[in-house]
Amino acid sequence: MAVLITGGAGYIGSHMVFELLDRGEEIAVIDNLSTGVWWVLPPEANLVEGDVGDDSLLDKVMTSRTFDAVIHFAGSIVVPDSVADPLGYYLNNTVKSRTLMAAAVRNGIPNFIFSSTAAVYGEPKTMPVTEEAAAQPVSPYGTSKLMTEWMLRDSAKAHGLRYAALRYFNVAGADERGRTGQSTPRATHLIKVACQTLLGQRRQMEIFGRDYDTPDGTCIRDYIHVSDLIGAHFDALQYLRQGGESGVFNCGYGRGYSVLQVIKAVEKAGAKKLAVIDAPRRAGDPPVIVAEAERARSVLGWRPTRDNLDEIVSSALRWEEKLLRHNAKG
Repeated sequence: MAVLITGGAGYIGSHMVFELLDRGEEIAVIDNLSTGVWWVLPPEANLVEGDVGDDSLLDKVMTSRTFDAVIHFAGSIVVPDSVADPLGYYLNNTVKSRTLMAAAVRNGIPNFIFSSTAAVYGEPKTMPVTEEAAAQPVSPYGTSKLMTEWMLRDSAKAHGLRYAALRYFNVAGADERGRTGQSTPRATHLIKVACQTLLGQRRQMEIFGRDYDTPDGTCIRDYIHVSDLIGAHFDALQYLRQGGESGVFNCGYGRGYSVLQVIKAVEKAGAKKLAVIDAPRRAGDPPVIVAEAERARSVLGWRPTRDNLDEIVSSALRWEEKLLRHNAKG
């Protein structure tokens, strides 16, 4: 059996590629390389350049070998961009996910793992937020992901498709062996932006709002190491293969750090002060969002081991230094 990974040349998807290859799994990757980078992937990844909205391509790939699972990472993820271009986000994240689901059902692939997001919760009133909290997204990005969850739920009832929708909190860090990391040129992830500023790739970085109802006035997020997140995906894959019931699962550590705390951690890792300026709040940014992830632990057997902001930041910085050297070589 093989696993089909969409968006496998992207940040989180490429970590999934290495995790499955390390475990001896056969895989194939579909990625249109709009934000992913081909050079991080080994030949065994079987990369097919193309779009997950292409029906004929999906049928061609899905019949090329026997797949028992799809892990779907492909999509657009920048919240402010989704506010400016909602129809683009509904096309890329919702319509194309529907195409992918239909192809999985049509080709008899029984298991589907979906890269969802904590943005489906919007601005929850109680922290930490559980999977039972009302889903009330405040951005088209969050809504586009929630709509995909709904399609999975209904497809499970109608077609027997088993799924796990993993609701990520703030993913950060990089592969500990230095094989891959966050490589998207226009990435807006706070830790990546701070590391780029530290290394002189950005003249300065912005803090989007200092007037939130938090201890230091800046937004608080639950930062999860990408390798722990990938561990949750592998656990979900094994769970579904063993006949586990479909469901949604939060992926976070259950505690948050503010923007200012993250900046201080990056300054500590690089032994250098960052050039920081204030900017207005961004649309769609809740003040605080922190996970309650007991369901993933109890149901999937997930055991995260990297709950350490300094470790997360250090691994991200090492990757940015490697990426800088790679790009300098052309």
